[in-house]
Amino acid sequence: MFYNILGWFSNDLAIDLGTANTLVYVKGKGIICNEPSVVVQRKNDKKIIAVGIEAKKMLGKTPADIIAIRPLKDGVIADFDATEEMLKYFIKKVHNRRSFVSPRIIIGVPSGITQVEQRAVKDAAHGSGAREVYLITEPMAAAIGVGLPVNEPSGNMIVDIGGGTTDIAVLSLDGVVYSKAVKVAGDKMDEAIMAYIKRRYNLMIGERTAEMIKNEIGSACDTGNNDQRSMDIKGRDLISGIPKTVTIYEAEIREAISEPVNIILDTIKVTLENTPPEIAADIVDRGIVLAGGGALLRGIDLLIRKETGLPVIVAEDPLTAVVRGVGKMLDELDLLRRIAIN
Repeated sequence: MFYNILGWFSNDLAIDLGTANTLVYVKGKGIICNEPSVVVQRKNDKKIIAVGIEAKKMLGKTPADIIAIRPLKDGVIADFDATEEMLKYFIKKVHNRRSFVSPRIIIGVPSGITQVEQRAVKDAAHGSGAREVYLITEPMAAAIGVGLPVNEPSGNMIVDIGGGTTDIAVLSLDGVVYSKAVKVAGDKMDEAIMAYIKRRYNLMIGERTAEMIKNEIGSACDTGNNDQRSMDIKGRDLISGIPKTVTIYEAEIREAISEPVNIILDTIKVTLENTPPEIAADIVDRGIVLAGGGALLRGIDLLIRKETGLPVIVAEDPLTAVVRGVGKMLDELDLLRRIAIN
């Protein structure tokens, strides 16, 4: 009875719990929250100082007694307590500080998630005030979010390039025919850029600068137009220890991120090799759909098209594909029960 009463007050939520960003969709309202998955807390008493956008501004700039944590690593929970606090913050934020609300929550998780990791996500959600928690795989959520007909007897292939993981799945009849996840995505590209600039210019840059470089002048292949885009970046000279500015070019960044991009490409090829022939025939017609923040990398669709010979479509608003798909599940509980991870 008590839970039923709570249910009247609750606004059910759909959450894309991402390594880089957490997005929250509220039933009847749409996407209410899209903030970085970052928590800043004091070292000694673990007191939370900032979460989300405010916390990201502090990355790499905190004093010794304060730490900035990214509670999710490679798509899974690395810091349980910080994840729980982060979820509490987002739930409170979207429910206008009403702490008695007890929502039903559906969370998108990587397809390669283990039983232990599933339990950790569910426990964190229950700890943050959820009354029911459902998990669905991110590629399935992304496919539903971009409007692919996943319930039909035809093959659909989705590639979800996130912050921590790249999830690739072939879907048909509300199920996953074959899927493969690899822990190489946006974060690995950022790390590759940091390593390249350190090696090439003896310059130390932070995560935020690396991400900015990737977004501004990063590309997966030579797109032929305006290829000499450049950018001035600031960092610390490793030899003199003094801050300095250097100019970097698009071709250099393309070389820097070539390894993670090639790993994603190889994973797509492995998935295609393991796809049943009838479904492979459907993919030839329908093509590969790209979702997730990594789909915004300039030229990645051209590279995949060149390497596979298949049509490649970048989803509309790929960053929100997963949360929109999870959000649709709030209205289709029968479908949710069929595709949720048990």
